[in-house]
Amino acid sequence: MTDIIHTSAADLADALAAKQLSSVEVTQAHLDRIAAVDGAVHAFLHVDAEGALATARAIDDRRAAGETLPALAGVPIAVKDVVATQGLPTTAGSKILQGWIPPYDATLVTRLKAAGMPILGKTNMDEFAMGSSTEHSAYGPTHNPWDLERIPGGSGGGSSAAVAAFEAPLAIGTDTGGSIRQPAAVTGTVGTKPTYGGVSRFGLIALASSLDQAGPCTRSVLDAALLHELIGGHDPMDSTSIDAPVPPVVEAARRGDVKGLRVGVITEVSGKGFQAGVRARFTESLDLLAELGAEIVEVSCPSFEKGLAAYYLILPSEASSNLAKFDAMRYGLRVGPEGVVAPSAEQVMAATRDAGFGDEVKRRIILGTYALSSGYYDAYYGQAQKVRTLIARDFAAAFEQVDVLVTPTAPTTAFKLGEKLDDPMAMYLNDVATIPANLAGVPGISIPNGLADEDGLPSGLQILAPATRDERLYQVGGALERALEAQWGAPLWTKAPRLEESR
Repeated sequence: MTDIIHTSAADLADALAAKQLSSVEVTQAHLDRIAAVDGAVHAFLHVDAEGALATARAIDDRRAAGETLPALAGVPIAVKDVVATQGLPTTAGSKILQGWIPPYDATLVTRLKAAGMPILGKTNMDEFAMGSSTEHSAYGPTHNPWDLERIPGGSGGGSSAAVAAFEAPLAIGTDTGGSIRQPAAVTGTVGTKPTYGGVSRFGLIALASSLDQAGPCTRSVLDAALLHELIGGHDPMDSTSIDAPVPPVVEAARRGDVKGLRVGVITEVSGKGFQAGVRARFTESLDLLAELGAEIVEVSCPSFEKGLAAYYLILPSEASSNLAKFDAMRYGLRVGPEGVVAPSAEQVMAATRDAGFGDEVKRRIILGTYALSSGYYDAYYGQAQKVRTLIARDFAAAFEQVDVLVTPTAPTTAFKLGEKLDDPMAMYLNDVATIPANLAGVPGISIPNGLADEDGLPSGLQILAPATRDERLYQVGGALERALEAQWGAPLWTKAPRLEESR
């Protein structure tokens, strides 16, 4: 295997298990790739070459000693910078946490380490996961490897870009309203939001606690299933964690048979306001699923049209509460008010939050605080929660008729950097198709389904399943992925532009 970086994680795992490659070779190849191209992509905020190689050497020694190792042992991975990593900086893309090094690991990081996966580093993101373009990072935007003048999606654009640019075979993202799935769509990668509670949130810096969910960012459906199986499962450290076995996601990804399945097309989220090329690829994907033996059914979910408005009341409300802890008193940035000799604690808090938070974070804190304030709580937050209940009921009714639901993942392909930065409403609309899954807690996956005719950029298809039935995502996704690859002659990610390798 000569071209290590242009290889799926599943194939790397097989080669490592067969001792055709060493983990040191695989890890070093990806570190070299990061050094070569990340100056242009800016997927990483911190690279831990020393730690990654130390883990790789330890895994190689254990394998040489004949030890039986987990499936992904020795395969390197990147982690979104909203996930606590002991001994490594964790900033959530914000100046207010610049230089903070957690004294503990998130549960999912503990599981990655236990599985022997070298952690390459921490990936860039919109500040506190607030954004759809990774332009709201305090440390500069990430660029889409397909076109460096375009966004890689958000908030987890760094993780998806790292995978798309072949800087990492796998990455961890988090998804509050589409932050794994939308970046996957615009970078030609695969991204999964598991069922809420399916992956522990312990150690994730919270944005909106009732919406946040960590999940895989990969290049193939099988790779996503392998990573999902590893990081999923019950965690007593997370009170919302589901106390049940991880669904059989790997088996479903390998099986990939949709014959007899009923696939629902949500009429409210299937074309209105969507780019022509995105609609065309979606229609072609439906035709292909029908050829594979699935029954395509139109399903109405009328409350979905109110999802965006409800989400942008619920999320800011929870964010304003969660971010109150960044007060300059215990950790993180501390700034004194200019010209004040003996400032009060309140003055230090105000000065620090003003200096440490970016415009988008301030916008959402203000909105959320207003929505929760006396006299407005019932009118705004309370009403939004009622809409959330209606959306959950729409999902329940839909899943009585069909096995899975499908939509385009994002309304457009990757737009140009700066194009929507000054128009929050235009930016928020990027998540119109992904938000309902977070509001209801159901799982979703985005898989690449071709290139839009207008610009030659990737488009994504979203598959949604009932809560705790995550295996259906991989069953349908795996079948469609194989059928599309048969048409293309190769996986879509092999067609990604090869970045000029200059430091």
